[in-house]
Amino acid sequence: MNFSDLGLASALQSAVADMGLVNPTPVQAEAIPHVLQGCDVLVQAQTGSGKTLAYVLPVLQLQMASAVARDANAGSWKVKTKRVTQVLVLVPTRELATQVSDVLRDLARPLSQSIKVGTLFGGVSINPQMMSLRSGADVVVATPGRLLDIVDHNALHLGHVQHLVLDEADRLLDLGFSEELQRILALLPAQRQNLLFSATFAPAVQSLAEALLRNPERITIAHTEAHAPDIAQRAIQVDEKSRTALLRHLIKTHAWKRVLVFVATRYACEHVANKLYKAGVFATAFHGEMSQGARQDVLAEFKEARWEVLVTTDLASRGIDIAQLPVVVNYDLPRSATDYTHRIGRTGRAGAHGEAVSFVTAATLSHWQLIQKRAQVQLSVEVLEGFEPNEVQPPLSPLNDGTGGIKGKRPSKKDKLRAAAAAAARAE
Repeated sequence: MNFSDLGLASALQSAVADMGLVNPTPVQAEAIPHVLQGCDVLVQAQTGSGKTLAYVLPVLQLQMASAVARDANAGSWKVKTKRVTQVLVLVPTRELATQVSDVLRDLARPLSQSIKVGTLFGGVSINPQMMSLRSGADVVVATPGRLLDIVDHNALHLGHVQHLVLDEADRLLDLGFSEELQRILALLPAQRQNLLFSATFAPAVQSLAEALLRNPERITIAHTEAHAPDIAQRAIQVDEKSRTALLRHLIKTHAWKRVLVFVATRYACEHVANKLYKAGVFATAFHGEMSQGARQDVLAEFKEARWEVLVTTDLASRGIDIAQLPVVVNYDLPRSATDYTHRIGRTGRAGAHGEAVSFVTAATLSHWQLIQKRAQVQLSVEVLEGFEPNEVQPPLSPLNDGTGGIKGKRPSKKDKLRAAAAAAARAE
């Protein structure tokens, strides 16, 4: 199958060919015809499977038809009218907003119809973004918070949106974004096409996702051997204090030129990056408390291989596409199996081989076992010569039930109080 079999306009086929793409990925082959038919779609497909093009191509084609009608209404005098936003793409991070916007602009540039793409995200001044919308925008890619700020300033109206896309939909539907998302949905027309794309859908957000959709086409691209990313996964047991030395050893031994290292906190980003840099490894930090300009510069430099190591939080675990990234390291284990899937999905993209290495300490061994169970992987925990662990696994207690901090399984404050009361009662 090739892109011409999917019902795409010849102009878009040419634009895709210019990107060096010949055959659609499975998710693109399944999703594009349904989107073109106007169906609501719920898509779950692994990271690196081509989900962005699976919605960008068909919504651009739908927007091309609207652009023809708009230009016809302008008349022979080409009277300039303010563009009406008909496509809204919501994403959870600034980096993903920029990335999706770049793909849209690259594909729209050679089209005969003029399609303007607006990009809205926080962390930078709101004024230039409002100025960019003075003549309107056909397609808007935005993070929820900044979108609402723009709407509150009366710089954008959403009453004509015909196509709503939630990219990384599970993140947008969880508690962190739910209130903002509900406010945005209230501003949209009731009759619209809804497209939800994500690599994972936790049970807690599955019902919320389905509540948004009307008779949706459900597309799930299974992790078959034929379609699974080529990622070699490893787990290495190491003492907590030896993790940085082990990381340096692996970088040197395997001659890794670019490594994405995940840690738990902003402080750990700076701390680990500084220790590596002082040891002669060209490393830098990347986290949410950096300015947007600094984040853009660091990410661009890492993509250009000007940094050997990028130490980051889960900020970089979703949506960011770094071509030919060979290695991902979980210096700190992720909080959930879902986050594990997204983290390691930064490597092994577009058919390339990748490697994912997880450091397991005595204190996180139970946590690692739960991640494996939920991610449906089974790895032998290695011990490397010279890094044999001496720490022992801490005993379980009423306040430490061995979940290791897995999301949804950690005891709440009330649970802890109940457990402590029960333990006190047993002691009496």
